[in-house]
Amino acid sequence: MWLKPEEVLLKNALKLWLMERSNDYFVLQRRRGYGEEGGGGLTGLLVGTLDSVLDSTAKVAPFRILHQTPDSQVYLSIACGANREEITKHWEWLEQNIMKTLSVFDSNEDITNFVQGKIRGLIAEEGKHSFAKEDDPEKFREALLKFEKCFGLPEQEKLVTYYSCSYWKGRVPCQGWLYLSTNFLSFYSFLLGSEIKLIISWDAVSKLEKTSNVILTESIHVCSQGENHYFSMFLHINQTYLLMEQLANYAIKRIFDKETFDNDPILDDPLQITKRGLENRAHSEQFNAFFRLPKEETLKEVHECFLWVPFSHFNTHGKMCISENYICFASQDGNLCSVIIPLREVLAIDKTNDSSKSVIISIKGKTAFRFSEVKEFEELVAKLRLKCGASSTQYHDISTEVPVSSDSVDPSDNIEVQSLTCQRECSKAVNTEALMTVFHPQNLETLNSKMLKEKMKEQSWNILFAECGRGVSMFRTKKTRDLVVRGIPETLRGELWMLFSGAVNDMAANPGYYAEVVEQSLGTCNLATEEIERDLRRSLPEHPAFQSDTGISALRRVLTAYAFRNPKIGYCQAMNILTSVLLLYAKEEEAFWLLVAVCERMLPDYFNRRIIGALVDQAVFEELIRDHLPQLTEHMTDMTFFSSVSLSWFLTLFISVLPIESAVNVVDCFFYDGIKAILQLGLAILDYNLDKLLACKDDAEAVTALNRFFDNVTNKDSPLPSSVQQGSNVSDDKSSHSRVDITDLIRESNEKYGSIRYEDIHSMRCRNRLYVIQTLEETTKQNVLRVVSQDVKLSLQELDELYVIFKKELFFSYYWCLSSPVLKHHDPSLPYLEQYQIDCQQFRVLYHLLSPWAHSANRDSLALWTFRFLDENSDCLINFKEFSSVIDIMYNGSFTEKLKLLFKLHIPPAYTEVNAKDPSRGDELSKEELLYFSQLHVSKPAEEKETESVKHSPEKGKGKVDIQAYLSQWQDELLKKEENIKDLPKMNQSQFIQFSKTLYNLFHGDPEEESLYQAIAVVTSLLLRMEEVGRKLHSPTSSAKGLSGAVCASGGPSEGQTKSHLEKDPSSPREEPQWSFAFEQILASLLNEPALVKFFEKPIDVKAKLENAKTSQLSSRTKK
Repeated sequence: MWLKPEEVLLKNALKLWLMERSNDYFVLQRRRGYGEEGGGGLTGLLVGTLDSVLDSTAKVAPFRILHQTPDSQVYLSIACGANREEITKHWEWLEQNIMKTLSVFDSNEDITNFVQGKIRGLIAEEGKHSFAKEDDPEKFREALLKFEKCFGLPEQEKLVTYYSCSYWKGRVPCQGWLYLSTNFLSFYSFLLGSEIKLIISWDAVSKLEKTSNVILTESIHVCSQGENHYFSMFLHINQTYLLMEQLANYAIKRIFDKETFDNDPILDDPLQITKRGLENRAHSEQFNAFFRLPKEETLKEVHECFLWVPFSHFNTHGKMCISENYICFASQDGNLCSVIIPLREVLAIDKTNDSSKSVIISIKGKTAFRFSEVKEFEELVAKLRLKCGASSTQYHDISTEVPVSSDSVDPSDNIEVQSLTCQRECSKAVNTEALMTVFHPQNLETLNSKMLKEKMKEQSWNILFAECGRGVSMFRTKKTRDLVVRGIPETLRGELWMLFSGAVNDMAANPGYYAEVVEQSLGTCNLATEEIERDLRRSLPEHPAFQSDTGISALRRVLTAYAFRNPKIGYCQAMNILTSVLLLYAKEEEAFWLLVAVCERMLPDYFNRRIIGALVDQAVFEELIRDHLPQLTEHMTDMTFFSSVSLSWFLTLFISVLPIESAVNVVDCFFYDGIKAILQLGLAILDYNLDKLLACKDDAEAVTALNRFFDNVTNKDSPLPSSVQQGSNVSDDKSSHSRVDITDLIRESNEKYGSIRYEDIHSMRCRNRLYVIQTLEETTKQNVLRVVSQDVKLSLQELDELYVIFKKELFFSYYWCLSSPVLKHHDPSLPYLEQYQIDCQQFRVLYHLLSPWAHSANRDSLALWTFRFLDENSDCLINFKEFSSVIDIMYNGSFTEKLKLLFKLHIPPAYTEVNAKDPSRGDELSKEELLYFSQLHVSKPAEEKETESVKHSPEKGKGKVDIQAYLSQWQDELLKKEENIKDLPKMNQSQFIQFSKTLYNLFHGDPEEESLYQAIAVVTSLLLRMEEVGRKLHSPTSSAKGLSGAVCASGGPSEGQTKSHLEKDPSSPREEPQWSFAFEQILASLLNEPALVKFFEKPIDVKAKLENAKTSQLSSRTKK
């Protein structure tokens, strides 16, 4: 590798380098201790230790080239190499391209300048694409060389960044280097002869956290497959931890969320992943989550500045964040003031002429925002004008006061105008009013105390709108939060839910989308629509809106439209309850976009088969309970109690456990504060019932206490009619002491637990997501092993290790072969056995690693035939059950079972003639050839393929689970077990010849090789004579005569003689009838040879093979 020229003052510093070649201008040196017998003794050990600790690969590469000029004591390092071959290439290039030119220069200074220029040019050419995005390309090149030298991973493995740190082995810190690449966390240390090399794949990480104790002030704890690893002494531990978190999250997405992965051009190409890119990505995710923006938004710029707050008459300090379609501002503490300005609302962007460096943004509704003390404000104004196409206004005295007027612009007006056409077309189908206004219109003539309180709330919000503006660009302040905590008025609920959730932006960006989806989804029939129909009348059945066709039809349209929009989620129980409440207060189209916001942004991964998001937030909840309610943690022996109790809290936002009139106040807070509101309320509920819970003797008693509490939660200010309210507001002398008002409960949750930060919740979600995923994966593994163990003789421990190897091979393909046409990524919706499947190429790798027959010369052909034999449904994929069944036969099968397997491999459908295109490679098949042969004779019409796949797996059809198909599949498997050897088809001439060749190949290298060859020759001769006798009874000539004579010659042929005769004969069948053998004939003949029986019944140590496969699985893919 060429290096940026750097001065080396001492040619033989500390005698660490030995000269190998030299001339007038260059010196090639070798590092002491490398390439010497015994490692160079004590000096070699010291050198190795220095190489591990020092921060320059130029110092640790075994070879280097220095540039020198006569009469100068200064040398320049210009190249280094990991091996002699690499450095020799550089040396030869210098001799051929540089040496001849140097003689024309008059001065040493000109020579040095010329050499430096040449080397820098080579480096620039090399790194034009690979290192352009790195902060320090030169240092990164050096680190990459060391990374490749230490770990030898495939070239596709992209190094992201590296850090100097200590790895704790027990209580002893080992100083070395931590390398973070796209798929692995790697650590290398060499101290006084003790080498530590650690490679952990990101998808195996179950815990990643920052910890501290007495010994380690601050460290990063990584748990993988039950082993704990601690890294400390980082210069920037927060930055390191953030990158590790991002990479682990990237690995999880790649394996378990293929749709997101495929739709992301950066994630889909590992070469695009860089340290800076990952950091920017993390910041964008936090930015979108905080301001509730669409997931597609990317944070482009951040500027520190001041925003003029007109109603408070002061400038608040904070950050202006700019993305493709939004300008956002948040004050320094995050809660004091925040603003979201969609570029679609911007009318003009101006700058002031004074020294305040101000940017003024005017939007619809006669409102303007003034940002002052903005660095490079002129450039920013130009960029923003270009973004939104806004022109400068003719005046600069724009009022930054928000106008106080009675005719404030309703934010929903613009959206309604945009989607007016579609609304007219679907006016008969889609409700344009919230159900609450239809079923509970407010009657001004019968104002009671509750209605008066409701009107007072509305007036408070109107005052806020007058001060802070109304709509998507309103100022959000502490006063806004206080009003939300008190409960949003019924008439404003839909509008403010849309605003605070960010759904207003989705709806504005997609005018008419909902009407189109409703029309497209109309009449569709699948598993999701069947489940929706079943649950429609279970959604708030006590509410009159859902006792009528109006409410039921609206609910059906919204849920069906969403299932059509997002088939990955489709429909999940609890969505009906949430959507019912949304329809009460929002128009139908608005309810749809609110559901989109909840399912896809605010509660990610909640509504799917495995409800991963809810499980993650429950783990976060448990963590918060440990921190804030330690006495409860000490009392409860099992923390899973909180998970089982709180699952419905998270899935339905407390709607399923609280009376509807109280639950809507919780939904108010959720749309304003996100999951933080639910977590805070959960803690407040446990805190309120702390004494009762501590007095409970078991879980059932605790559940009863909490249910009784929920029954007594009221909303004394709710204007809903008593017929609709689920909780009784009538004061009872006996129970009045136990009643609690929802407003007080929410206020208390904010006061006690409001200090919980969004950033902390985000970090806890990332951390616990790894744990939840690994727990679910462990459950999947245990279920698969339980099913498979019933059919094989392998022990559970052996099956466990085999499953780990099988899954790891699949993951390796995800790492470096993302575009495989038949490769299926993880699909948790499938049955356990179908979730992980491998193709023929992956099976070949595993066959080479695990099969006791892998030493055979034609092992690629054997792997191919074995794969075809297992692939009964011809989808070019096999699952773990199929894979383990054949491994079990190879190791634990009886003589008959092993022979039957070999027999089946040499008859159709498993057998196919294999002819390699490249004769020089012998029997080895290329990847393309392997995939081609594995797909032979399996291509079928699309309709037939679909029918077969549905038959094979009942869940792969149109979404409907076919019980009859399952029963039929189960019956077929039972019949397979009773297979009779008499039912096996006969083996023809060419197949028998290949069968004999395979046996010869299997015996090669065995201690009893000669006697085995003799035995197989005798068996072959006997079989052919039997065939000859059979032929003579029907025909005067025998096709087997020539072969029989050749085999019987001299009583016992050598391997070469028999093979050559076997190979000559296949041309005869065209002229004469073919002969064939039944399995019974072959079995009987082989049983007469003790040497053959002993060979196949010889016990093989499967544990040793599995252990060897685990250690060599990764190295088998490394660069040669």
